[in-house]
Amino acid sequence: MKPESKKYIATVGGRPVTFETGKLAAQAGGAVTVRIGDTVVFAAATMGQEPKEGQDFFPLTVEYEEKMYAGGRIPGSFFRREGKPGTDAILISRLTDRPLRPLFNKDIRNEVQVIMFSLSADWENPLDILAINAASAALMISDIPWGGPVGAVRVSRINGEFILNPTFAQIDESDLDLRIAGTKDAILMVESGSNEIDEESMVAALTFGHDAIKPLVEVQEQMAAEIGKPKREVPLFSLDQDLVERIYQRCVAEMNDLLETHHGKHELDDAIKALRDNVVTEMTDSEDVEMVANVKEAYEEAYRRVVRSRILDQHKRPDGRQITEIRPIWCEVGVSPRAHGSGLFTRGETQVLTLATLGTPKEAQEIDSLSPNDTKRYMHHYNFPPYSTGEVKRFGGQSRREIGHGALAERALLPVIPSEKEFPYTLRLVSEVLSSNGSSSMASVCGSTLALMDTGVPIKAPVAGVAMGLIKEEDRYVVLTDIQGAEDHLGDMDFKVAGTTQGITALQMDIKIKGITPEIMRQALSQAHEARMFILDRMLEVIPVPRPELKSFVPRISIVKVPVDKIGAIIGPGGKNIRALQEETGTKIDIDDDGTVYIAATDSNAEAIARERIEGMTETPQVGRIYTGKVVRIADFGAFVQILPGVDGMVHISQLDSERVEKVEDVVHMGDELTVMVTAIDENGKIRLSRQAVLEGWTVEEALEHDKGGKSGGGHSRGGSRGGDRHSGGDRRGGFNRGNDHGERRGPRN
Repeated sequence: MKPESKKYIATVGGRPVTFETGKLAAQAGGAVTVRIGDTVVFAAATMGQEPKEGQDFFPLTVEYEEKMYAGGRIPGSFFRREGKPGTDAILISRLTDRPLRPLFNKDIRNEVQVIMFSLSADWENPLDILAINAASAALMISDIPWGGPVGAVRVSRINGEFILNPTFAQIDESDLDLRIAGTKDAILMVESGSNEIDEESMVAALTFGHDAIKPLVEVQEQMAAEIGKPKREVPLFSLDQDLVERIYQRCVAEMNDLLETHHGKHELDDAIKALRDNVVTEMTDSEDVEMVANVKEAYEEAYRRVVRSRILDQHKRPDGRQITEIRPIWCEVGVSPRAHGSGLFTRGETQVLTLATLGTPKEAQEIDSLSPNDTKRYMHHYNFPPYSTGEVKRFGGQSRREIGHGALAERALLPVIPSEKEFPYTLRLVSEVLSSNGSSSMASVCGSTLALMDTGVPIKAPVAGVAMGLIKEEDRYVVLTDIQGAEDHLGDMDFKVAGTTQGITALQMDIKIKGITPEIMRQALSQAHEARMFILDRMLEVIPVPRPELKSFVPRISIVKVPVDKIGAIIGPGGKNIRALQEETGTKIDIDDDGTVYIAATDSNAEAIARERIEGMTETPQVGRIYTGKVVRIADFGAFVQILPGVDGMVHISQLDSERVEKVEDVVHMGDELTVMVTAIDENGKIRLSRQAVLEGWTVEEALEHDKGGKSGGGHSRGGSRGGDRHSGGDRRGGFNRGNDHGERRGPRN
């Protein structure tokens, strides 16, 4: 018997958001689909029956899978099936995890899995916001204890007007792409990219988005009340607060003394661990493994209380800085002599080296996802090796955190990258974290700005980034500028802000408490603005403007515009012509479907030769113009001369010389070079040539007057292009609209 499904609808921005449950995945703890338009995301939430043995943290897994069948596509991989998650899927997993996690009781040890996948993609409505709402609704109707629900919306701004849950086309037009999730009362997660939005406009957008969340929350509350399962009673593994208090009283004085002394990250960590080991020895039998673990955990909680109390009550930070004080900064460019550009940014004990590489347009990244963005010309990659924190760990591959930090830095710089029309290069930046003690993602933004300027990329404005922190107890709170590792670990918020002097380009917020208010955000944005200006000043002391020229070993890209119907002549059969031209000149050549040809060369002479050859291949013969060509065929009545690549014309025997010619071979032979004038081109494209006109110095009219072979210009010419079909492969890129100015081309996906 077919099960009965239940539908619930919330209206957001005048459009229905449909929640449906009861039909799919009946054995999951809770399963829901959420739909906007024809875009649908499925989510299932399930909890393990027993606590996970040996686990000292809440084991939550949030995974999103991008299924290509949702958009009617077959995956582009070798195996033609979905493999490891792509960047988009990883970012959606992280985006969903962040607002869910703070609302779980951290003392739960039963494993919880939230698994989502794309069920339908209409290429019009994004999937990411639906994933958050689907995950929240699945948890709400499940038997899993959780403090939700949360709602999530996207906010764009077009011509000064905010728009809720915009389509991909509207996002392209917008100067703001803000994703926000929260409860009825507070904001839990923010992820934003923007085109230099000022702080007050950002606060207005956050308030607008938070108000729009409420109908989504109300619908989920209705679902839980009507069809939700009773919440399961699970054991909680909380600390013995008496033990925490005893350890706090034992250690508070020594902890304060340690925090008062000047120290680096490792010096403080070593001292705190040494004190912990003393406490463990005093209070436990070393063979009682469980008691040792409890004392260590209680010690960490006591240390957390000391650090937070010092910040809240005394405004004293672990490293002695003032609340708004930024760690010492120094910068350098040109660190790598052969990289196209490099920037080293150091702030306190955090150090990032970013290296830039410029490539041709055909080196843009191809994207195989359910987004209409199919290529990307600006890429930012972030690497966080274990030595950056003085540790030895598994090495190799990129973690979800690394992919997320790279995407954040990429989003921060995207608004200032020049358009492809202004700067026809593909750009790849790689940020290597060499040392980390907080906010390495924002250091990578600063290092990337330095690297771009060192390369000579004409960015629209330099971008800097800073991470803000929060310590909050009930109604008391302190916002910290430029947080370090300990403040991130022991605090309540990691609020990253990047931008120019004019405004914000990227924003990301992660919190550990149950939401923050717009007032806290306003203060954090204000402090971040002041910090950004200070950091930019330090950066511009090293390199105030982008270098006026690219370095000598960086390929120069020049542009030639050719008629679309001549593209095939450049490519040749199976790409033969373009491959030969690249090999002969040592250049890289890329061709767009609109006839734009990009020539990349480190040698100006090679570029000039390639340009001349391309112009020759695509030139249209003109009456009256003189050409030097090669004899390619001889007939009784004249000779055929190739005046341009693939273009022949006929010289009548009467026009071969100033004197009468009895036999064509008396004047020319196969392969001879001949200088001739185009005297006529008929309606069929047949070309009439004259050598006599060149010898005599005649005008076109005079040449036609003396042409005994006929003045019509018809003759027996083989004129017209001999080039290969323009779709015959080679180095051309596939057809697409060149897209937005900053990095992504858009086009039909199927």
